[in-house]
Amino acid sequence: MEEEKVILVNENDEQIGLMPKMEAHEKAVLHRAFSVFVLNDKNEIMLQQRAAQKYHSPLLWTNTTCSHQREGESNIGAGTRRLREEMGFTTELKELFSFIYKAPFDNGLTEHELDHVMIGYYNDAPQINREEAESWKWMGIDAVKEDMQVHPEQYTVWFRIIFDEFYHYLEEHKI
Repeated sequence: MEEEKVILVNENDEQIGLMPKMEAHEKAVLHRAFSVFVLNDKNEIMLQQRAAQKYHSPLLWTNTTCSHQREGESNIGAGTRRLREEMGFTTELKELFSFIYKAPFDNGLTEHELDHVMIGYYNDAPQINREEAESWKWMGIDAVKEDMQVHPEQYTVWFRIIFDEFYHYLEEHKI
């Protein structure tokens, strides 16, 4: 099976090439990505605990789903696909904003992403894919912020960065 490729982009999110995912993370090359936050009617975020066998950040908590777009795939299409693959459901997604970040992993790899942040709403329990997610939970937005300050080691590096951007976005916008 051919390794999944990521879409290399410039700072204006214009595609400049493709590269195998692992190579992009080894070289810290800027590539397109997305992060989905699913909230329920109580304004709680559905968090995912990454599966134990993941090659980086196993068993750490993160947002509902995140990954990389495939060539020719829209941001919303990619978010919908991974939400279904990882968490076993679909819901309407809306893109909120995008930003660039760089985050080193504990294993020497680095995420350097132009991340498209999306939101969706759902109230039921997911049917998680055990190859992707170990567990899940609902957690209030302020409770996530407080817990990350006390236990940052329990959350993925990128989620700590992305959540901060998401939190500030929510403070500034009514959604």
